[in-house]
Amino acid sequence: MTPQALFTAFGTIVIREVRRFTRIWPQTLLPPAVTMTLYFIIFGNLIGSRIGQMGGFDYMSFIVPGLIMMAVITSSYANVVSSFFSMKFQRSIEELLVSPVPNWIILAGYVTGGMARGLGIGLIVTLLSLAFTQLSIHNPPMMILTVFLTSALFALGGFINAMLATKFDDISIVPTFILTPLTYLGGVFYSIDLLPGFWQGVSLINPILYMVNGFRYGILGVSDVNPFISLGMILVFITVLAVIALKMLERGKGIRH
Repeated sequence: MTPQALFTAFGTIVIREVRRFTRIWPQTLLPPAVTMTLYFIIFGNLIGSRIGQMGGFDYMSFIVPGLIMMAVITSSYANVVSSFFSMKFQRSIEELLVSPVPNWIILAGYVTGGMARGLGIGLIVTLLSLAFTQLSIHNPPMMILTVFLTSALFALGGFINAMLATKFDDISIVPTFILTPLTYLGGVFYSIDLLPGFWQGVSLINPILYMVNGFRYGILGVSDVNPFISLGMILVFITVLAVIALKMLERGKGIRH
């Protein structure tokens, strides 16, 4: 395919994905905004006023970066896993597979669509947070790079989950039993410095801890881990998942029966 044809194929997938979640915005954009507003009110205002400061900042300011990242992670993942699995279920994915579109373009299109929703939700949550606290960006490049890479990473994870899923129940297993616990234990609501030494070490195994702290460093300038190590780990995870996803597409894993 020519570069123009590749770009057209990529753009078509992305536009379809964006139109899909914007068309049903009450189901895709509104619920995360409402959920995060409740977090701001309950944890930030009500509980945070009793906790006081954490990491040198008031509690509301401390948890805002983590809540933004949590919204980005869940939305990026959910968009791709639901969209790609729906195409599998409806068997419309076969039309895309028999076309001359390369696998990497298919993957890039779905990942970019997931990132569009994830980053869009992140922007909405950020604007909502301004009603509760003031944000002063410490390191804009680090903040932007971390949130973009994290969104891409979990969009890839959603793609792999969709390929492996055989029924609708399968697409909820990973978010419920893996993604949600790791996110809540990833330093969104606390600094791991508060934990005993053993549990600090256990927390360092959690990959989401690095993403949340890398983003928090970009906004507040504080982090429980080295932000550059965080970026390095995200890039490694992206590379691994991208290779796995492409191999699965090449073999038709879960889509060619």
